[in-house]
Amino acid sequence: MEKRNRQVLLRRRPEGKPVAEDFEIVEAPVPEPAEGEALLRNLYLSLDPYMRGRMSAAKSYAKPVEIGAVMEGRTVGEVVRSRHPSLREGDFALGGYGWQLYSAVPGGGLLKLDPEEAPLSSALGILGMPGLTAYVGLTKIGKPEAGETVVVSAASGAVGAVVGQLAKRMGARVVGIAGGAAKCRYIKKDLGFDAAIDHRSEGLDAALDRTCPKGIDVYWENVGGAVQRAVFPRLNDFARIVMCGMVSEYSATERQPGPNLWDAVRKRLKIQGFIVTDDFDKIGEYREMAAPLLRSGALKYREDFVDGLERAPAAFIGLLEGKNFGKLIVRLAPGPTRAS
Repeated sequence: MEKRNRQVLLRRRPEGKPVAEDFEIVEAPVPEPAEGEALLRNLYLSLDPYMRGRMSAAKSYAKPVEIGAVMEGRTVGEVVRSRHPSLREGDFALGGYGWQLYSAVPGGGLLKLDPEEAPLSSALGILGMPGLTAYVGLTKIGKPEAGETVVVSAASGAVGAVVGQLAKRMGARVVGIAGGAAKCRYIKKDLGFDAAIDHRSEGLDAALDRTCPKGIDVYWENVGGAVQRAVFPRLNDFARIVMCGMVSEYSATERQPGPNLWDAVRKRLKIQGFIVTDDFDKIGEYREMAAPLLRSGALKYREDFVDGLERAPAAFIGLLEGKNFGKLIVRLAPGPTRAS
């Protein structure tokens, strides 16, 4: 075990888009686990768009990261010391904390992982929070019916890719919106979406008319901005909008204009936001459904790895600009990567 713990701290709050100078990389002592805690050597760090909100002091559903504190994030790690009765040295678990190499966390909040069941990194993506997000949003809010049209923004991302695949399994016709030809090929060829729209090269209005001739019944919102404005007038009566995120506006200094909500009355639309942590008790239910599909190849996923904690700030900045392709994960240390 290393003698020092490397960490990425929030050095200052961004004004607009985050830049490298908003972060600081430091070394600190390896923490000692308190009674009921376990010390994890973090193997994989998840980078997700919600972290941009944690960098802001604006009132939100969760506390912001304090200046000088370790950046918010969840990890998969190996237990190297335990003071919790259900965890022992050598166990692997989801639930480590922060952009750092080691974290001491309450053992009751850790989910033990079996590397024989699935690659450990998948617990940060398709079998973790992003996958659960897709499952909760579709089953609680979207509720697509067979034959309905579902449009998914950021469709090649960690959440959107699962949304589309689950919607297909529910019998819906699925149209994905993504940035770039490679991502559009991926969601059609590999994930089985019915159609794909490249928002970087196609006019959204014409593309939506072409791919959604019967209108849109469910819209999964990950992006906001121009995509939202193009989708909104094409929603059918009683359509559902699943408000998962608005990544195009996370770093905006002023709110962008949205669609006029009179259509919400006229068309009897359902527009609902949700935070996946409200339903984290469903993680076992979701994994029980998804893990066999993953092993059989019926549920597909893509991971985008970056090696080394020092590369996390640049990778996160790129994530907000859509530069990643699949679930973005920082590989912090060697560990099992594939189920045997």
